Amino acid sequence: MSHSSSPGGDAVPSPWQPLFEQAAAAMAIIDLQGKYLHVNDAFCTMLGYRPEELVGRDYRSVTHPDDIDAEGPIESEVPLEKRYIRSDGSVIWVLVSRSFIRDALGAPVYFLSQSQEITSRREAELLWQRSFANAPIGMALLDLKGYWTEVNDTLCDMLGYTREEMLGKHFSEVTFEDDDERGRAALEDLVNGVVESVNIEKRYRRKDGHAIWMLIRATAVPGASGRPAFVVSQYDDIGERRLADARLAQLALHDPLTGLANRTMLADLMDLGLRRIARGDGMLAVIVADLDELKPLNDQYGHLMGDKVIIATAHELQEAVPGGDAVARLGGDEFVVVGLVESAAEAAALRDRIEQRLNREVTVSGTTLRLRTSVGLAVTTDPHATRDELLHAADQDMYERKRRRGAARD
Repeated sequence: MSHSSSPGGDAVPSPWQPLFEQAAAAMAIIDLQGKYLHVNDAFCTMLGYRPEELVGRDYRSVTHPDDIDAEGPIESEVPLEKRYIRSDGSVIWVLVSRSFIRDALGAPVYFLSQSQEITSRREAELLWQRSFANAPIGMALLDLKGYWTEVNDTLCDMLGYTREEMLGKHFSEVTFEDDDERGRAALEDLVNGVVESVNIEKRYRRKDGHAIWMLIRATAVPGASGRPAFVVSQYDDIGERRLADARLAQLALHDPLTGLANRTMLADLMDLGLRRIARGDGMLAVIVADLDELKPLNDQYGHLMGDKVIIATAHELQEAVPGGDAVARLGGDEFVVVGLVESAAEAAALRDRIEQRLNREVTVSGTTLRLRTSVGLAVTTDPHATRDELLHAADQDMYERKRRRGAARD
């Protein structure tokens, strides 16, 4: 069936008609002023009109008002995205290309218009664009070399740069120096198809110079060849979470009153020391220190003063030991020092220095008090020694030294 008209007396060349009617693509022939001369079934189906409702009608009457060509129909080598209004009033997005049909002398006499509905694709693009632009997290597109090609406002606000300043910038330019290698390695894995997505935590440096912790989720998006074509990244500011995690770790591994290592962390430190002496790193010294007469002090001055004495003792211990040695509080009035030494004499000298430091007068909240502390030592070169064995041996040495000190006073 031929859906044609010749309002100006012209007839559509018959060789076009079979191709037109059988084409799966929506096609129309338009005169140079913009009226439909011939439409195929696919075009009618796309717009929801019968052929006789379109033939003789100006194409602009079914074009969305915002997309009407002011100058009329023109030949377009590059397809145009525009909106058409269907017979039921709904709006669809269409990709339209037009080319001239010429007469024997080469003069243009008609337009051949070919259309492809792209509503679903266009809506998906608009949804992506709006989601990208309005996302509460930072989002960006990067090329395969790591340069930002698009960024949203949230990411710009996170880093303190304008969009113009960020576009074309390589992510390494704002990456904290110590974390740069991990970012480059992750991008390389994505580009080479080793992984489809990565999650990494690293620091970026804001424009004002401050570091910001980011959780970055990056996904490689394949192109027509199936190989990665670009990278989509999401950015979460996890600085507060990092601080919270650090605080939880501090609480889990440290004594809340003194800030010293607690029993859990002491176990790890002793295990580390045993592994090191297994490698030949010297001898492991374990020193136990017990505050004497803490209960009478609490009874006389109150527990608040007792806590301050414990804090003062922790300070004195930290001042007495080398920087590489670990100081822990096991609770109550008991402290432990763990460190590597070259000889038993060096360990004994450390014990004596601690004992001297913890048996002297200190001023706490304006009150002068005398610290009295018993100190014991255990030394080993055996990497198979257990923590309990070492602590017990140090306790025994402490009690023996305390007994001898009491006997000497008697």
